Amino acid sequence: MGETSTQSQPTIRQLSSLLVNQIAAGEVIERPASVLKELVENSIDAGATRIEVQLVRGGVELVRVSDNGHGIAPEQIGLALMPHATSKISQADDLDRISTMGFRGEALASIASVSRVSIRSRAREHDEGRLIEAEGADVFPIQPAGGAVGTTIEVRNLFFNTPARRKFLRTETTEQTRCVAWLRDLAMAHPAIAFRCVGDGKVKLDLPPDQSPKDRALAIIGKELEGEMIEVSLDQFDDARGVLMWGLVGLPSIARATSNAQHVFLNGRTIRDRTIQHALREAFRGLIEPGKHPTAVLMLEMSPTAVDVNVHPAKLEVRFRDQSMIHRAVYHTVREALMRADVTPTVLQRLPGAGMSDAIMPAAIPAQRVERQVDQIVEYLKAKTTEQSTAPSEPDQLRNEIRDVLSASVEVEEASFPSVVPVQRVLQVHSSFLVSQDARGIVIVDQHALHERVMFNALIERVTGNGSLEQQAMLMPIVVDAPASVVDSFDSYQELFSQIGMDAAPMGPKSIGIRSVPSFLLSRNVEPGEFAEDLLERIDREGFVPSSEEALHEVLDMMSCKAAIKAGDRLSENELDAIMKLREETDRAGSCPHGRPTTVRLTLEELEKLFDRR
Repeated sequence: MGETSTQSQPTIRQLSSLLVNQIAAGEVIERPASVLKELVENSIDAGATRIEVQLVRGGVELVRVSDNGHGIAPEQIGLALMPHATSKISQADDLDRISTMGFRGEALASIASVSRVSIRSRAREHDEGRLIEAEGADVFPIQPAGGAVGTTIEVRNLFFNTPARRKFLRTETTEQTRCVAWLRDLAMAHPAIAFRCVGDGKVKLDLPPDQSPKDRALAIIGKELEGEMIEVSLDQFDDARGVLMWGLVGLPSIARATSNAQHVFLNGRTIRDRTIQHALREAFRGLIEPGKHPTAVLMLEMSPTAVDVNVHPAKLEVRFRDQSMIHRAVYHTVREALMRADVTPTVLQRLPGAGMSDAIMPAAIPAQRVERQVDQIVEYLKAKTTEQSTAPSEPDQLRNEIRDVLSASVEVEEASFPSVVPVQRVLQVHSSFLVSQDARGIVIVDQHALHERVMFNALIERVTGNGSLEQQAMLMPIVVDAPASVVDSFDSYQELFSQIGMDAAPMGPKSIGIRSVPSFLLSRNVEPGEFAEDLLERIDREGFVPSSEEALHEVLDMMSCKAAIKAGDRLSENELDAIMKLREETDRAGSCPHGRPTTVRLTLEELEKLFDRR
């Protein structure tokens, strides 16, 4: 017979109101920034035109939010701290058309359960306000209170009664930084509202009311970036569907290592959405290097019925009724704006650690300025050529060529400079770079990177149009070594190989037989066996998803790189003219398929400053 269990039967019991609220707080209140977000959103919903925030010790000791909104009526202030009490919704159907920032009715009750809270509010139609205070489970009697119209909420000693939660907070500096970051996002989404934030006695944010969306965005991300941002807009909005969008996207030159510089808003709400992030990334494909993320501020407006904002406790994530429509809208709008813009970076933006302020010395002798500029350009070209394993030419010859181009370019008078400058003599520097001029200054072109982009675009167009590249059969199969993992899963790559014009099959546990290769490679004198081995090794190393668009792009990019003009190839005058003409005719010619620039510019303005013409 089995042993009788000595454990008692679990008892089902109803949780206390305090514990229920603390559990709810765990979903929406992670740190002081969460408190700040909930309180400021309430102020926005209250119609405030001015919001003031005070933080003490990163918000752990105090978060105070004051607004001049419509306030809370005396008879309703007691409900403000009750769970599931809200003025934002009243029936189930309201959840399908939420247009306010807050709506769950649990934020203040949850915050009060883990802190000491006071709410002082006066409604516009009342001469006297009310004060209510709470501490954990205790709510104290309502008292009369004076004050201006609006509401002030103080949250003190966050997590004082849940020390396990408090120990997971970061340093006071980090917590304050997160609070200010949230406030900046909310301020960016609501440019008509004035925002002021003081942290431990220091002003962290001070924004006036009634700013334009562009002025507010630049005031927050940095006015100095105005010249690096492209304005985007779309109007496909109606009462039930579609989207209205305005925003700023950064030039490829200011792409970041993380997506933290992407600020996306939907109907005034800050959101994090993978669909929009993917659309941005695709719009910048080929313009920025892999692993970098575009800088962007996007403000979208949609009918509340077209989106579900009730899918995340902190309301950060949303669910679009038509995700593909949103993806198309963002992708095409941003991509078309980039195509219209000049995205060529300046030489100074590409020099490691150097910017305009570093390169232009305010009180130096002009000749010294020129020589310093020549030195920087020479070092840049030498570094790029070293990366491509090309033996450098004579440094003095290189310096003289660049100095001649600099001097010749500034001889043109400002008033006579035409809007379009035809390509004149093109200098091939170091058998790797092409130096010429355009309407904005001197352009320096990486011949290999430009030719790689030209051929990549041609290959993509061919595959898109014909479904695959033309093949050339081998008289005898070329047998190449291949990683065992690729051989084992080779069937899954057959479609990819077919698209690029390669007929291949396993011929052993670690070998592949190549029966035909792309005619394109043979025409460019690329050794097919070497290409196949490199491709198979890359497939193994990077783990391509066989049928993905990304895999096709990577393989075509590899083909373009192998077949393109190399650094060190001397070009004839006709070839120089031809490749510069292709630069004008090729989509996204400013960057190679990897996202690295094919062209950098030394602007006329920079040149004029170097020679004291400005």
